[in-house]
Amino acid sequence: MHRARAAFQLINHPVGQQNVGSWLIRSPSSKLTTELMAASSVKLYNSAAAEPFLNGSSSNYIDDMYNSWLRDPASVHASWDAYFRNNSYSAPPSLAPTPKNHVPASQYLGSSLPAVAGAGAAIGGRIDDKLIDDHLAVQAIIRSYQSRGHLVADIDPLGILNADIQRDPDNNLRANEKVTRTYMNFEEADMDRTFKLPSTTFIGGKEKFLPLREILSRLEKAYCNKIGVEFMFINSLEQCNWIRERFETPNIMNYSNEEKRLILARLTRATGFEAFLAKKFSSEKRFGLEGCEIMIPAMKEVIDVSTRLGVESIIMGMPHRGRLNVLANVCRKPLNQIFTQFAGLEAADDGSGDVKYHLGTYIERLN
Repeated sequence: MHRARAAFQLINHPVGQQNVGSWLIRSPSSKLTTELMAASSVKLYNSAAAEPFLNGSSSNYIDDMYNSWLRDPASVHASWDAYFRNNSYSAPPSLAPTPKNHVPASQYLGSSLPAVAGAGAAIGGRIDDKLIDDHLAVQAIIRSYQSRGHLVADIDPLGILNADIQRDPDNNLRANEKVTRTYMNFEEADMDRTFKLPSTTFIGGKEKFLPLREILSRLEKAYCNKIGVEFMFINSLEQCNWIRERFETPNIMNYSNEEKRLILARLTRATGFEAFLAKKFSSEKRFGLEGCEIMIPAMKEVIDVSTRLGVESIIMGMPHRGRLNVLANVCRKPLNQIFTQFAGLEAADDGSGDVKYHLGTYIERLN
């Protein structure tokens, strides 16, 4: 029985939920396995793949049943008695009881993938080789964007790194389509074919099937736009899916007009504060926030969401850079107190270290 179980596990690969399409991979040893089975004339293995009860998870149970049958044939169900009695290892598993309305895998395997224009259809339970390879290639493309998309993200708005190259997102997308066709053996006609999306991506939203051209476009927008994200080194699948869902889901960052006005107002206050200090106190140390003013609306949003979720106290540890802006526009420290710190220190205070960008504040607000 142990040899039967080992041989069956060799030909019956389990399907993993996160390994979408892994059941389609053709093992290079399959031909050798088939020849060995034919040489040994063991009929059980030929039909075992279509039977749901004879698999690795139930093999221990079948061993116990077989041992009980050896001790007392009457101790097992009549169907098991017939199964073991009729040359237990060569009789087909169909002699064992099967679930009601059971459909063998061979009858539905060929129709488990969607019909795709331009690819051969499944005939007689066999799937076209190109259809298999193309679906696996699409999964590899998605994985590549998730792992390396941040390396080509457009995070250089001034064009300093590529001063002599005008980056065009449309041209970049066309270049990626060309690379896809070259290295994944796709043709131009394949770009409009529809593919089933794996469970490791959220680019489809509620859609389960997308054309290849649309898949590339959405991956480009998610990972190669103005924000780059590197996360595939994280060992937690839950954390990776959390990031994937928020970066890949279409239109997840849509804001209402009221929310947009609030963000604009907060950003305007932050930039206005820096512009005033630069003009009024141009020779003073102030550790400005120029270029990173968006941090102010971001911190305000974090505080708003946290308080809505029940957070009662927030403590911020700030670096020098941007501290005055945070004091003014996040903590709402009175501006007259901040500007007073720009005046010269009294002799008694000289050397105390309590300069304007070292001081903190405490505020209590009802949000």
